[in-house]
Amino acid sequence: MDYQRYIDWADDRIVHDSRKVVVAFLLVTVVFSAGLGSVSTNSGTSQFTTGLPAEEAFERVNEEFSPTFSPDTGSTQLIQRENNVLSKPALLRMLRSQHRLKEHSGLRVTDTASAASIVAGQLNPSATTTEEQIYAVERATPSEIDAAVERAAEENPRFESLLSTDFNRRSASASATIGTVTHEIPAGISGGSGQGGSSPLTSIQRQAEFTVSSAGQGTTTVFGSGIVADEFSNVVSDSLILTVPAAVLFILFFLTIAYRDLADMALGLLALFMAVVWTFGFMGLAGIPFSQLLIAVPPLLLAVGIDFGIHAVNRYREERADGEGIDTSMRTTTDQLLVAFFIVTMTTVIGFAANLTSALPPIQDFGYVASIGIIFTFLIFGVFLPAAKVELDRLRQRYPIPTFSESPLGSEGSALGAVLRGGVVIANRAPVVFLVLILVSTAGASYYATGVSTSFSQDDFLPPEENPDFVEALPEPFAPSDYTVTAVTNFLEENFDSTQSSQATVYVEGPMREDSALEQMYRAGEDPPETFVREDGRADSTSIVTVIQDRAERDPEFRRMVERNDRNDNGVPDDNLGEIYEYLLDSSARGQALNYIAEDYRSARVVYTVESDASDSAVTDDTQAVAEDFRYEATATGSIVVFQAVSDLILESAIQSLAIALAGASVFLVMIYGVLEGRPSLGLANTVPVVVTVAWLAGTMRLLGIPFNALTATLLAITIGLGVDYSVHITHRFADEFGETDLQTALDRTVRGTGGALFGSMLTTVFGIGVLALAVFPAIGQFGVLTALSIAYAFLASLLVLPSVLVVWDRLFNADWSVRGLLSLGSSRRPAPVDGDD
Repeated sequence: MDYQRYIDWADDRIVHDSRKVVVAFLLVTVVFSAGLGSVSTNSGTSQFTTGLPAEEAFERVNEEFSPTFSPDTGSTQLIQRENNVLSKPALLRMLRSQHRLKEHSGLRVTDTASAASIVAGQLNPSATTTEEQIYAVERATPSEIDAAVERAAEENPRFESLLSTDFNRRSASASATIGTVTHEIPAGISGGSGQGGSSPLTSIQRQAEFTVSSAGQGTTTVFGSGIVADEFSNVVSDSLILTVPAAVLFILFFLTIAYRDLADMALGLLALFMAVVWTFGFMGLAGIPFSQLLIAVPPLLLAVGIDFGIHAVNRYREERADGEGIDTSMRTTTDQLLVAFFIVTMTTVIGFAANLTSALPPIQDFGYVASIGIIFTFLIFGVFLPAAKVELDRLRQRYPIPTFSESPLGSEGSALGAVLRGGVVIANRAPVVFLVLILVSTAGASYYATGVSTSFSQDDFLPPEENPDFVEALPEPFAPSDYTVTAVTNFLEENFDSTQSSQATVYVEGPMREDSALEQMYRAGEDPPETFVREDGRADSTSIVTVIQDRAERDPEFRRMVERNDRNDNGVPDDNLGEIYEYLLDSSARGQALNYIAEDYRSARVVYTVESDASDSAVTDDTQAVAEDFRYEATATGSIVVFQAVSDLILESAIQSLAIALAGASVFLVMIYGVLEGRPSLGLANTVPVVVTVAWLAGTMRLLGIPFNALTATLLAITIGLGVDYSVHITHRFADEFGETDLQTALDRTVRGTGGALFGSMLTTVFGIGVLALAVFPAIGQFGVLTALSIAYAFLASLLVLPSVLVVWDRLFNADWSVRGLLSLGSSRRPAPVDGDD
């Protein structure tokens, strides 16, 4: 065949120009290493939202309602936990924390608020500063404080929202409360969402932590987006420090068993190192940032690289064990493995590249980088490693380089070889019955997998609330950082009806000067959906309407203006809205007004408070329903809506990439086996264990309660890439053997030779990647567990299922279709083969 000329040319370069090949690859490694220093980082949830309509609306909201030349603001939460946060000593502790923070000039505090402040206001309505509020509480008796708490609960609707759900009016008690501190941030610098990257609030909130703790307020926790951003940035580095050394130890241990020769293992490790350097050097040169999703790329390169390396060395040793010389053995090895490696590479690239169809940029980057990395791995292990092995063995002939073992894994007569024959034994006795059982289990797993949920939230990127004891006991530098965010967010969700993050926004675009503009905004809050918090039968919301109402309560002149222009006496003006807005912008309420209406009066936003325990999907549906009630163009947005949009895209990406990867790999395998072997149907046989592996893995995800998230969404397509790796080695070796001997002998030789190499690479990669389960980044931990399982499933399907598939394939496509031949299909014996295929 024509392709054999190219294989022969590559064989000549590897065997006769081995030194030149080795030097050329090392020089390319030096070139790529120059790009390592240019690799930037990108983390958190914000990297997944680029280009989404809800996110674009959210960005417009932030731009339009945060004036360019006015200071931005950010907030910090003070979470106090005591037996009774409404007792006199607890109220004083909260007020003194507020006072110390406000007095600290570096914290740029513009305002503070808390349940303690409201109680102090009830005790002394003229107490407006924290100092005056502290004095009011100090002078009050416990009974006066209890009465003030009761009045606050009756008169101030915000009071109870600052207290935990166990608040008891009669006993004036609660176990937790939230205070808020507002900071001024220089214009043009966002306060951040706490979803990764840096935040100007980080230094402010870390200083606030120190200020509160140094004052002896040990019952108060400082929390906010700056602290979340700080912990986001630590999660990736802590995960790498913890998992990389463990992965290296496991890989070294199993490679030692697989190679059983120090020099051969050193070559394999060098090739793995080069694959990583090439890939990440390429990222730096191409300007692709390193995101949390790309943490998965090195393990994938290791999985394929280890497999290629062990196969190359093991196949070479098989030839050497038969008495062949160095050159002949390597030519035979590369003749077979370059084709197998090429098939594996292309199908793996198809699996990874299927992620390029995702609408999420980080998943696209993952597909792109992983595909390039696998191509690099093919070149290094298909060309460099064999050439280096030739050079090494030639040096061994001239110098006393220690040689520990040259025997191949799974050789005839070995215990491992006997175990690997399990699938062949089944194929000889009852292949059809076995495949029916596999078909039933695969269909059952596929149906069960339809219940796998989707998830996209900050929790996917944060460490668990508690790490295992052995992780906490690790010495420096392996010990993880102290993480508080997960515990605090869990506490807020469990103990408060609504938290700061439980909000949804409707972005409204239209002529806000029209008489009906505010009325339609007001009417949208009537009869709110279930997920919206209610206040006096209406949706609890903040908008330009509430700004007008608040101003009217304090400003008699403005109140009269509103009343003159209010046709139905509901407190919402209907006429001369331009004058109403102008009055607000010329008053001290200007900054507050511009938070909810654009300066050109052509857009506005309404912020609704939603139940903190409501699901993101329910909140999104309800917010979209409310947005549809507006006559103007209105878009549901906010962090909850944006995250739900990403979650929907994650599921769509998972299904879409799976379909493309499976179809693409199947078409490629049919074509390549048709070209190389003249047997296109072998490509279909090759895909059967891959489908089984995908179904088993998806079923396992539901069984373990692991959802499709930002990282696991890529796994089904990846499983096709990695699963094909194992089945291709078996199928291609079988095709070579089947051309020279009978079916049973071909299967036996295949699983003894290739099966041994597969077993070594499976053990190495399963344990090497499985250590990702130790990562403090939960999505990476889940990815590690599932990737390790996918490799184990792919190995088992290739060794147990594929032999029976090949037996049935032989009976179907090489069968005598006479009555005698048809009757023989169900037996363990096949009729004599005929020429041709398909």
